[in-house]
Amino acid sequence: MREFTINQNDAGQRLDKFITKAVPKLPSSLLYKYIRIKRIKVNGKRAEEMQKLVKGDSVQLYVNDEFFEQSESPLDFMNTTDDVRVVYEDENILIADKPAGLLCHSDESESRHTLINKILLYLNHKKEYIPENENSFTPALCNRIDRNTSGLVIAAKNADTLRIMSEKIKEREVKKYYKCAVFGKFNALSGELRSYLTKDGDNNLVSVSIQQTPGAVSAVSKYKVLKTTGELSLLEVELVTGRTHQIRAQFADAGHPLLGDTKYGNAARSKPYGYSWQALYAYKIKFDFTKDSGVLQYLNQKTIELPPSEFERLFF
Repeated sequence: MREFTINQNDAGQRLDKFITKAVPKLPSSLLYKYIRIKRIKVNGKRAEEMQKLVKGDSVQLYVNDEFFEQSESPLDFMNTTDDVRVVYEDENILIADKPAGLLCHSDESESRHTLINKILLYLNHKKEYIPENENSFTPALCNRIDRNTSGLVIAAKNADTLRIMSEKIKEREVKKYYKCAVFGKFNALSGELRSYLTKDGDNNLVSVSIQQTPGAVSAVSKYKVLKTTGELSLLEVELVTGRTHQIRAQFADAGHPLLGDTKYGNAARSKPYGYSWQALYAYKIKFDFTKDSGVLQYLNQKTIELPPSEFERLFF
């Protein structure tokens, strides 16, 4: 028999969701069977799969030890470095400045040196995240940006923060602003791009269309022209929606590809500038809560902003 004591980060979850995270090797078919036949109990009593857990609850599992066996390989985050560019931090959130070239999460090309792993190691060294003290929660990113885009990414240190911040981002109560260098001059100093994006997962590309087609999602970007130098314009872009490659694809489709963007732009046109990455960075986040924000209410109307990026200093 194994027993878990529900802590603050576990509280509020359904029993079945908690077990899925705490005992990932237990097949879902057995999970629900064991709840039904009382081999999984809460506080020594029969439990329901949708039962909400509260802090201090005791969850008992009368299941084979094989389902609790840990992988022999070390945790990925222990094999990276904690060189995180922290621009804001408190007891609930951490906001990092991700450099271009670093993945937010692992993929088939990289599993160790990612932003989330660096944050986990950083918090581990500060004794704020100790895996063996957690049953089901791991600090997580609330938003993400492309590998070759730099800028601000929010991480939640606890489960309440992750839940609330995810809701606020979904409800568009967290405003995200980017700066980018694009080719071409604009007739108007501000505007809005509205279109639909269709993702090609196999080639990691999105296509832009004016009319909605099957599988397409709406994309809205507001922009202001901050400066124009020669053939380059510096823009501030507010993402109303946050779609994959949204800024890069929309502005390329509008005839203004990003400097350095070889996927949606023109490599030959960018080459004379000698810039290695797409000239795009997430430079500002504003918390603009209009509804209850619980433990994060203190963040309301707070703005986090980065200084000018390398491409802004070089070309403008």
